[in-house]
Amino acid sequence: MTRMKDIAEDLGISLVTVSKAFNNHSDISAATKERVLRRMRELNYQPSLHAQGLASGRSFMMGFIVPDLVHAFFSEVAKNLSSVLKTKGYGLIISSSDEDPTSEQVEIDQMIRRRVDVLLLASCQSNPDSLSRLSDQNIPYILIDRTFQRAKDNFVGTDDVLVGEMATEHLIGLGRRRIAHIGGQLVSPSIDRRKGYKNALARHKIRVDADYVVSRSRGDESGDITGGQAMERLLKLDARPDAVFCYNDPAAIGAMSAILDAGLRIPEDIAVVGCGNIRYSESLRVPLTSVDVSSSMLGETAGKLALQLVKGGKSVMPRQILVPPKLVVRQSSAGDAVENAGARTGKKTKTKSSQRLSST
Repeated sequence: MTRMKDIAEDLGISLVTVSKAFNNHSDISAATKERVLRRMRELNYQPSLHAQGLASGRSFMMGFIVPDLVHAFFSEVAKNLSSVLKTKGYGLIISSSDEDPTSEQVEIDQMIRRRVDVLLLASCQSNPDSLSRLSDQNIPYILIDRTFQRAKDNFVGTDDVLVGEMATEHLIGLGRRRIAHIGGQLVSPSIDRRKGYKNALARHKIRVDADYVVSRSRGDESGDITGGQAMERLLKLDARPDAVFCYNDPAAIGAMSAILDAGLRIPEDIAVVGCGNIRYSESLRVPLTSVDVSSSMLGETAGKLALQLVKGGKSVMPRQILVPPKLVVRQSSAGDAVENAGARTGKKTKTKSSQRLSST
């Protein structure tokens, strides 16, 4: 197999010059560039990424650290992110922090050692101190879904206060007044969605009952389990909730399982709204109402921004890009209305909402 080094020796020039010719750098003569490219064509040379990186200083790899590899939301983000990067010859390294700040710091160090050109991060940290390592190494980074509200951070996500308001306003509009919230802790989506929940209640002069707000230590990892446990706690209240807005869809799925296990009906006894609109939300036995924050668009947008950062370097000003959320109403919050709408349009309706969830 012909190597770039072999071409350099054959032509009597440096390896860096060969790499610059291949990457179309302007600081070598047109004659030298043509001489190198002609020899490459003659040998049908296919360059390695390592050889290409000698002159550019790039690894042609990007990193993506997520809180949970199993969570369908981040899987969808990663899928669309990778698709964008592939169009420009970049690979993607994916790792999980398991929702643990210490583990996340270890993964960041691993990405630095791998010399990724850009690091994309859905951080589980409560403060941005760990990001200083990336700045010290001059590695551009993009926060995805979770942010620290700093102007110098690139961020691709959504308006999570609006997410909380949309979900809660929907439940209030259905006549529900004992609305609970199952959330995560510390990370920005959880904090802001809870703020939106409280904003909507305050707007309608509905008192926020502290017992109705349950925060979990695990926001994404094992969300269905902890969501179920949180719902079990809410069901023990003397005045149990008649609706619940969950921080994300896995928590909502866990909450629905707990409701049905208690012999209650969804949405007749308790309406449920999640967030994320993961791809199987509609396939559940009780299809889940969810605020869609478009994981596909988040991945595509983050990929395009990452490529801009590689191309523009320090000249690219930090950007905060928000993808608009959208409420997708299904049977878990408005069962009869959705089923009746289906009957009017001739669409097939789902099975009765009081039946158990299908396994997912």
